[in-house]
Amino acid sequence: MRRWSWVLVLLVGLVLFEAVRRALVATGDPNFVPSLLLLGAAVAPATFIAFIAGRRLAYDVPALVVVLVAFIGGVVGVVTAGILEYDELRRLGGAAVLGVGLIEEGSKLVAPLAVLLFTRYRARVDGLLVGVASGAGFAALETMGYGFVVLVESRGNVGAVDQVLLLRGLLSPAAHMAWTGLTAAALWAAASSRWRPAALLRFAGAFAAAVLLHAAWDGIGGFLAYAVLAAVSLTLLTVVAHRLAAPRRAGAAA
Repeated sequence: MRRWSWVLVLLVGLVLFEAVRRALVATGDPNFVPSLLLLGAAVAPATFIAFIAGRRLAYDVPALVVVLVAFIGGVVGVVTAGILEYDELRRLGGAAVLGVGLIEEGSKLVAPLAVLLFTRYRARVDGLLVGVASGAGFAALETMGYGFVVLVESRGNVGAVDQVLLLRGLLSPAAHMAWTGLTAAALWAAASSRWRPAALLRFAGAFAAAVLLHAAWDGIGGFLAYAVLAAVSLTLLTVVAHRLAAPRRAGAAA
């Protein structure tokens, strides 16, 4: 049942979003706007977290910690990135996309690093799930911000908001969530190897790859570029998840 829980999360989320959207269109009551933005931004990230959590991996980290990481990690990441990027964008000019990628990928690791340092959850697959959760929280809050800006600039055009929420929701698993999942998994692997140089080098490589993918995503744009980068990001995440599942399967076979 856990393997298919993401379907339930997706269906319930979509039903709730559509109910709020219809109520907003029918009444024009702005009180529905926060709920619309929250649901529209959170359904896809929550679904992907449920999908990753439902894979046959030996997670130790409980659901409550995952939810807290998504919430706290999202807030800390968005606030930290927003403050640092304000000066970065003005100072770097054309090279700002690389600076933004570095800032955002680093800020999304704050909550996972706290979990690693202050809890007992040391399984490498825990790092993958915690990283995905932190990326999900960041993606949801960022999408809410974009949706609100579009709503204001379009003078209340709900259709325009729907397009932003749909596009960013569909792309978020292949962007923020995949990138932070990869770097957090590498961080947990470095910790489990007692911070050996080789493991630290692999973490640095994973982080650099996430930053470059992020910079390419922001700097190139366009459907084809998004499709290629999404395929690369999700493939890397799938490969890492498969490798993390291999020790468990080997142990079960023995």
